[in-house]
Amino acid sequence: MGKQGSPRGRRVENQDLDISFGVKENEFRSLDMQYGGDPPVGRRLSGGDYNWDKVVLTKGMKNDSAKFAPCKGVYVGKRQMWWLHRHIRSIVFTLLLMGFLYLLDSLLFSIFDPAMLQNNFSLQGSSKAEVEMVPRAAKEGPVKLYERLLNMAASSLAEREFKQESSKLWEEPYPQASSWKPCADKTSPHVVRAGKPRNITGYILISANGGLNQQRVAVCNAVAVASLLNATLVIPKFLYSNVWKDPSQFGDIYQEDYFMDMLKDEVNIIKELPPNLKLLDVEAAGSLITDAELSKEATPDEYIKKILPLLLRNRVVHFLGYGNRLGFDPLSSELQRLRCKCNFHALKFVPEIQQIGSLLVRRIRRYDIARSTLDKQLLGNLIPHVPLRHYHAAEGPSKYLALHLRFEIDMVAYSMCEFGGGETEKSELQTYREVHFPLLLERLKKSKPLSPQELRKMGKCPLTPEEAGLVLAGLGFKHGTYIYLAGSDIYGGQSRMQALTTLYPNLVTKEDLLTPSELAPFRNFSSQLAALDFIACATSDVFAMTDSGSQLSSLVSGFRTYYGGGHAPTLRPSKKRLSAILSRNKTIGWHSFEGKIRKMIDEGQRVQVRGLGRSIYRHPRCKECMCRH
Repeated sequence: MGKQGSPRGRRVENQDLDISFGVKENEFRSLDMQYGGDPPVGRRLSGGDYNWDKVVLTKGMKNDSAKFAPCKGVYVGKRQMWWLHRHIRSIVFTLLLMGFLYLLDSLLFSIFDPAMLQNNFSLQGSSKAEVEMVPRAAKEGPVKLYERLLNMAASSLAEREFKQESSKLWEEPYPQASSWKPCADKTSPHVVRAGKPRNITGYILISANGGLNQQRVAVCNAVAVASLLNATLVIPKFLYSNVWKDPSQFGDIYQEDYFMDMLKDEVNIIKELPPNLKLLDVEAAGSLITDAELSKEATPDEYIKKILPLLLRNRVVHFLGYGNRLGFDPLSSELQRLRCKCNFHALKFVPEIQQIGSLLVRRIRRYDIARSTLDKQLLGNLIPHVPLRHYHAAEGPSKYLALHLRFEIDMVAYSMCEFGGGETEKSELQTYREVHFPLLLERLKKSKPLSPQELRKMGKCPLTPEEAGLVLAGLGFKHGTYIYLAGSDIYGGQSRMQALTTLYPNLVTKEDLLTPSELAPFRNFSSQLAALDFIACATSDVFAMTDSGSQLSSLVSGFRTYYGGGHAPTLRPSKKRLSAILSRNKTIGWHSFEGKIRKMIDEGQRVQVRGLGRSIYRHPRCKECMCRH
């Protein structure tokens, strides 16, 4: 054990937590306390060695005085006064010297400590985020559910830091993935022979709900429905949501002319209704279709029986709040291919989003050149395809992992799970449900709700940042791995994130990588901000999702499958299996934990053809979307 008052004094049993590879010193002071080490003592206690000497000196004086009989007290008192008088200058000098050293130490700490923190991660803006994290986390109190596993993960990262990292972490494990190639943009012989439909049955309006990714699905479903009903599609509208609070419309996110041109041989698409139909009261005419009129994932037969007669009679049908209202099976191969063509080829982000998206990707990679087909498809010509004159291509790009951490308050509250925050967390989430999810609470009153423990066992609980960090550590990603974090505000803030950022401090968001002026045009438009996350996740070297039900994760993983060429691995942890593994957190050994995590992820990466009823946007490996060579 170090000397009392020493700045580096730690208990021996906590040495495995000292993974301070450039990480802030004050973070690890708080870690010492959390993991049962000595309480933090700040910086040096002035006179650490002097205090020890003073104790010895005092004891020496007591021992010496004990040698004298009580009758000699006067003599002893005079002798002590004589000793103090003789050494007073030395004592004063020593005290002044220690005071000077203390002030010098404080001055040097204030000068060099921020620089040390900033050098911990050289990417723009990251230091600021980490500096702010410590006092806020200390104030709120970090929530940790798996301290023992975190302890072992930290020790493993320390041991692994100077070892060669396995290249397999950054590669698709199965070579069969590279045999699938994109081909949904190829017009089928049937369409070429038939040409564009001439006898139009009417016009389809859609108002899509949700955020960016739900709207994307709705648009491509509407394209397939327009083709099915031989109708003309009007450029979709996006509904304003009190949750998303984004007034963005189709043309603010996607290139309208490109969208229309890409699909012109198969679907009639116009920007507005003809003037003679604009004044039609669609609701009064009975042509306003809501979710109540259509089944979820409705079949083509349902559209033909319910929607086509309305279309023929009124010439217009308006799908209000349209989303996932077209099933994946049974559906003709041609309509499936059209869905894929829409999603993977026709929907291109506007140049303003592409430009900032390219800045985002180039800054995290520290590399200015397009590296893959994914770059080309998402960023177009706004990322160079040849080296710039001043750029040394030999330096190579920095690899990064994109993590979509779906742990916002809406997701957490809706899950009905518990996350270690006690009564405060329960009260806060219940209040949120009462305001935002009253229908959920009404449904729960009519049935016996499952307990939080049962929900977790069933894999119904979103992964916490702590759990995400343990999965990455179990897979073998090193402490210095660059991680791009996608998503909105994490529930619990910096306190909840502390476990993850301690294991992986090189974690950044778009707010860290882009300047305020670069982000300003997108500030009040959540869908446009989500488009930046979509780009950064899809073009990453590895993409890790924490919730397979998330639309962003589903669409990004599908995009990487379609354009990745077998070189864009995606990590898909099973929440149910992970829950079973973590239920043994008090007894499981680290090597056993690593083996189970790797097996779980490996099984999610196997190359499989789309199964019946599975989303074609997420699983494009099928004859309708991709060609196998």
